[in-house]
Amino acid sequence: MEKVDTIVVGGGQAGIAMSEHLRDQGIDHLVLERGRIAERWRTGRWDSLVANGPAWHDRFPNRVHPGDGEAFPDKESVAQYFADYAAQIAAPVREGVTVTRATRIEGTRRFRVETSAGVFEARNIVAATGPFQRPIIPPLVPENAGFSQLHSADYRNPGQLAPGAVLVVGGGSSGVQIADELMQAGRRVFLSVGPHGRPPRAYRGRDYCWWLGVLGKWDLDTPAPGTEHVTIAVSGAQGGKTIEFRALAHQGMTLLGRAEGFEGGVMRFAPDLRENIRKGDENYLSVLDEADAWAARHGLALPEEPEARVLPPDPACVSDPILSLDLAAEGITTIVWATGYGFDFSWLQVDTFDAQGRPLHARGVSREPGVYFVGLPWQTRRGSSFIWGVWHDARFIADQIGIQRAYSAYDEGMRAAGR
Repeated sequence: MEKVDTIVVGGGQAGIAMSEHLRDQGIDHLVLERGRIAERWRTGRWDSLVANGPAWHDRFPNRVHPGDGEAFPDKESVAQYFADYAAQIAAPVREGVTVTRATRIEGTRRFRVETSAGVFEARNIVAATGPFQRPIIPPLVPENAGFSQLHSADYRNPGQLAPGAVLVVGGGSSGVQIADELMQAGRRVFLSVGPHGRPPRAYRGRDYCWWLGVLGKWDLDTPAPGTEHVTIAVSGAQGGKTIEFRALAHQGMTLLGRAEGFEGGVMRFAPDLRENIRKGDENYLSVLDEADAWAARHGLALPEEPEARVLPPDPACVSDPILSLDLAAEGITTIVWATGYGFDFSWLQVDTFDAQGRPLHARGVSREPGVYFVGLPWQTRRGSSFIWGVWHDARFIADQIGIQRAYSAYDEGMRAAGR
């Protein structure tokens, strides 16, 4: 049984960040990754995916992306960035190792970690598997309903899908980018849009990542009431652009409200599309208001952009929303579910989860001593599951491991002295 102080499970952005800070603390550790470094970026995304933030922002502090800092790196470039970063810090990553079970060794401060490469023993476990673990498809349409159904995690490109129209369910970043790509490829597209935030891609010459930073929005520690499950519609595709659902509809896309049910080949939709669009507009305009106020207060001489406040007129599908849709009659052959992910910590068999399997923690420190999390949404702030945010959260967790290590060393020294 190989022994190590700390095992980090997951070799993506969270695991690599964790390794850097553990190294800086002088803590012996291993990073176990079931695929390759940043495997989710390589094989768990569609072909044309790019980062949703510009290269100058979506990075760790100690390494820049090559090339244009204002560009949006493609998924292969992001994966290579983390592989290069791991080499830069000499991260002890073991690729191709799947963790199957981790349990407390009874009566000790250590854990038994069972993997496809054997058994390890560790004092600490850091779960750095990120927020995209288990694709969720709502149980609305039976598998035998006669339509091809896939999650956005399995979508790769328009040519992958059977001929015909496509229904995309989910108006967050993934759903709207996939729907737009399909429409640009000549498909007839229907997009089900739920509640969402809709920040400007850029405003007055600055990207929204910059505005959210100077306005303090990345550092919000809890979501606003009623926004816990609201997705963000933003895109770096095609050089980056603000998502405007009405504009997509005027180009030929049919917008729908939230998908509510399915029976006899007919999908039902909530009568909430106009309200969802309106609230998205409120979010968008509020960011512009705060940006203007911040610029004026700080004397920032950036070009004004009054045209950013001009919204397109409502298309017919918004003013007169469709509440039911006969999928076959509309020629729909495929449903793409861009409906998010759930956690899967089934391998971590300790007492720090609620009834739904969600981690119970405080800033990533679980209620099970020696177990930590990195990369959770809203772990410490809004930016926690983003590339730069996870780096800072990992530093905090490394500090906590170091603190507990010092307490353990003191106890062991006292015991050795017979005290």
